[in-house]
Amino acid sequence: MAASAERLSSGPLGGRLSESGGETMHELSSQITPHIAKRLQEEAVVWLTTVSADGTPQPNPVWFYWDGAGFLIYTPPATAKLKNIARNPRVSINFEGAEAVGGDVVVFTGEAHVEDSLPVPHPGYVAKYKGAAAE
Repeated sequence: MAASAERLSSGPLGGRLSESGGETMHELSSQITPHIAKRLQEEAVVWLTTVSADGTPQPNPVWFYWDGAGFLIYTPPATAKLKNIARNPRVSINFEGAEAVGGDVVVFTGEAHVEDSLPVPHPGYVAKYKGAAAE
């Protein structure tokens, strides 16, 4: 099955990171702490939130690959996620869970772009999910 790649970037697109505790938004490049970097490598699922045509947030659990500059997410063509991104590229990504009292929340916001030039599938993405894809 063919798939499109979505990328949430932190470069010139202005991707940002917000952590819990009422802190203000910060540039991604300066806020990837060792703890967040570990989660980016180890977490299997993040929640990608797009916005539907009527303005309703649409959160979806997705597999992802963090390449150090942005998120790479594959999705089948003609999905609601892709339609939402085509209409409004502003998205957010957050990790699957947090501590019981709400600590350790990390939210990324930015613009997603469909990229047809990326290898399908990306070698880093394949390495991350090689065992899970067979299940």
